[in-house]
Parts: sequence; C-alpha cells; structure tokens
Amino acid sequence: MDLSNLAPNAGAKTRDDFRRGRGHGSGNGKTAGKGHKGQKARSGAPRPGFEGGQMPLFRRIPKRGFKCRNTKDIVAINVSELNKFDDNATVTVETLIEAGIVKNPRDGVKILGNGELTKKLTVSVDAASKAAVEKIEAAGGKFEVK
Repeated sequence: MDLSNLAPNAGAKTRDDFRRGRGHGSGNGKTAGKGHKGQKARSGAPRPGFEGGQMPLFRRIPKRGFKCRNTKDIVAINVSELNKFDDNATVTVETLIEAGIVKNPRDGVKILGNGELTKKLTVSVDAASKAAVEKIEAAGGKFEVK
C-alpha cells in the first residue's frame, strides 16, 4: 500500500453537493479550498486546457481523418458458426453469447453467408446478408429480424 493506489473503501460514497465557504466550523471556510489569491482563486478563472494565451495542446496536435459519431459497431459472424446449435433451435443474440460465439454484441449482430449450414434453425438477430438468409432457408430454417 502506498500513496499511488489509495482508494476509498468499497461502498463509501463521495458527495459533490458540499457547501463550500460557509465559515470555519464547516472545515472548508475562508478560502473555500481555493488557496490564497491568484487567478484560479477568483471567479472567471480560465477554462480547463487554457494555457494563458499560448496555443493550447489540443490545438497544437495534428488531427487526421474523420470519425463519424453515428456509426454502429456491428459484430459479424458466419453461417457456418451456427452449426454448433442443435436442430430446431432458436438462435438469438443471448443464445450466441451463451454458446461463446459472440462475446460482446455491441450495437448488433449480423449473420454473413460464409460457410455451410447443415441444421434447421430459427435465427432471430439484428441483420443478415442475402446469402446468409438463403442458406438458412435452404437448410429448412427461417430468419427473423429482431
């Protein structure tokens, strides 16, 4: 145990609604935890990242590319992986997680048409390619969009 790995006890609560600057008896009076004088002790202190007029670090570092905020992170699995299930089973995202085929479904699961399917299954996931739907139906099963 040293200073670098101190942490509050499990279940201990920290509150952010403490009233600062309400007298010495509160334990946080007078300077209200801001120290003595200086720019950071006064109202209107600069925002985080302000470097006193110097070009801030986040503007000095080059930016490359584009990151779309609306993209979905879809987990893709192949039709051949569904052979792990028994005949006439219903395949959902939950059963895929239980079988260990999918670890983290993120924004959805999509079935791709790579490989062969030999079992008759009812597949209910977020999406599937045309080839995957054809292979599921050719094996006697059916595909439903969740």
